[in-house]
Amino acid sequence: MGDSFTEGLWDTPHGEDGPVRGWADVLAGLLSERRRAAGAEPLQYANLAIRGRLLRPIVVDQVPEALAMEPDLVSLVGGGNDILRPTADPDRLAHGLEQAVARIRATGADVLLATGFDASGSPIVSTTRPRVGVYNAHIWSIARRHGAHVLDLWGMRHLHDIRMWAPDRIHLTSEAHARVAQGALVALGLAPDDPGWDSPLTPLPRPSRAVQARQDARWLRLYAYPWATRRLRGTSSGDTRRAKLPTLTEV
Repeated sequence: MGDSFTEGLWDTPHGEDGPVRGWADVLAGLLSERRRAAGAEPLQYANLAIRGRLLRPIVVDQVPEALAMEPDLVSLVGGGNDILRPTADPDRLAHGLEQAVARIRATGADVLLATGFDASGSPIVSTTRPRVGVYNAHIWSIARRHGAHVLDLWGMRHLHDIRMWAPDRIHLTSEAHARVAQGALVALGLAPDDPGWDSPLTPLPRPSRAVQARQDARWLRLYAYPWATRRLRGTSSGDTRRAKLPTLTEV
């Protein structure tokens, strides 16, 4: 359950016009492979995440859909789109998240949460860092109180490299999604397939100020301005979209 992060935006292994995949789909495949290797039935998996969703619609709409499937494990990752708004209240968001986690855990299902990213290297998104920090502290506390697992995106070293981020600087590349799936295995108490999944990339020379200025100007024109325009209009890129995998499907 969640937004564009779990839907898998920018991870298009079959080409730019193909379907998106994302870390949750990769994780489902890894878990299913392990089940098959152990002689068990393949994993049954659904992905209810929709890009642009705020936390409240995730909790109100997606949680009941997920619980109707009587799941053993759910990931609930949301709040990032809320925190991008200057008026976001991380305490209020955490309250809504905890209510959802308690509801899910009451069914006996395991829950995988995720912290927000550390955007310290972003010239604009880094302004959200204080709110993300408070929200992350709540997430760890919620996990402790209810026995949930936490995917620690804030602490992932490789995500401090710009090469792990798509051109919009908000979403991850395919390689980053694959690495996050390995991190999710670790968060669930399982061994990763790649022990070096969080190893930083070999550093590249810093671009000149002129090159950086041109890149920033292009980002503002192609991604930041359209996003801000949608916010002013009260619209979202996912307003007319439905979940890509709304029913349990064998992986």
